[in-house]
Amino acid sequence: MAKKFLSGNEAFAYGVRLARPQVISAYPITPQTIVVEKLSEFVEDGSLKAEFIHVESEHSALSCAMGASSVGARAFTATSSQGLLYMAECLPYAAGGRFPVVMMNANRSTALPWNIYGDQRDSISQLDSGWIQAYAENAQEALDLALMSFYIAEHKKVSTPFMANLDGFVLTHTYEVADVPTQEQADEFLPSFETENKMSLTSPKNLAFSAGPDTNTFFKYKEHIGLLNVKEAVAEAEKRFAEIFGRQYSGLTESYKTDDAEYILITLGSISGLVREVVDKLRNEGKKAGLLRLRYIRPFPNEEIADALKNAKAAAVLEKDISFGNEGTVYSNVNSALHKAGISIPTSNYIGGLGGKNISAEEIEYIFSDLTRKKSEVKFLGIGGEDSGS
Repeated sequence: MAKKFLSGNEAFAYGVRLARPQVISAYPITPQTIVVEKLSEFVEDGSLKAEFIHVESEHSALSCAMGASSVGARAFTATSSQGLLYMAECLPYAAGGRFPVVMMNANRSTALPWNIYGDQRDSISQLDSGWIQAYAENAQEALDLALMSFYIAEHKKVSTPFMANLDGFVLTHTYEVADVPTQEQADEFLPSFETENKMSLTSPKNLAFSAGPDTNTFFKYKEHIGLLNVKEAVAEAEKRFAEIFGRQYSGLTESYKTDDAEYILITLGSISGLVREVVDKLRNEGKKAGLLRLRYIRPFPNEEIADALKNAKAAAVLEKDISFGNEGTVYSNVNSALHKAGISIPTSNYIGGLGGKNISAEEIEYIFSDLTRKKSEVKFLGIGGEDSGS
């Protein structure tokens, strides 16, 4: 294992190289471009043996990856923002076809107004497409997630495409030290891709076909079960990962000082590091604050959220997303999880970071202080006014 100074994009590319994809379909878009550029360098210098296909659009990128997966090849692609929206037609095709393609998405705001900076509205808009969705916090997790995503997506009980999300610029372009495993370690962790869900001259089968009303629900149910099985696959992958690499992850969520917390902030992605620092500061002041980081939001960690919040006095969701005319999508999902578990506590929704707007430590402290009012509402950070968190 070697230490390297890498951006989040580069770290993810190293993780993909370790997974030995056989086909990489690439179309560059800011802030994802460095991932496919780095992979092209690996292919060029011979450290990765793969077919690198520079396609003409994001729609073609995912179409190409699906085609590769349909003949039993391990496939990877990457995108961001409008590129993800352009390939949106293909996402349910990959999920419904049970093609375990892995895609890195560099989270970036969607138009209009045009903006290249990072929020999470692009990926969250695609939650119903049938893909696994995970969110990395830092470069090390990005690298490790790249490797684990193939294991999880290709798991026989899952067979579902995987979208690994990295916050644009904040994570994709920020450099930090990361441990890069050896290829021998990676090969021990990740077996070669084997699937019966592929075209075959010796065992012909029909793939990606039409299904009428009598059978369509059956296939959608199977797709749903595949996503539910992700929890088991994640646990299996992380146990194996810890045994080989010595780094332990925590499943669909990560709890930080939630056991005795009275007020808990729920969030996802790179902002979690700053929230953790604020939690420590408030703890030093005698305030019982806690953080619950959502590592995966599909499948949604209903049980983990309910368990973490069962003794809290109030909770809030901080997200870089808004479902216009309603509330943050993550917030809706969190409230659903609490309702299913019969937990009734005040919950509030704080929308921040849209278009890459900075979220400060002071704003996070404001959220925790605001929670003591135990009043459920939706607020935009930084808009102005005494109750905006500005």
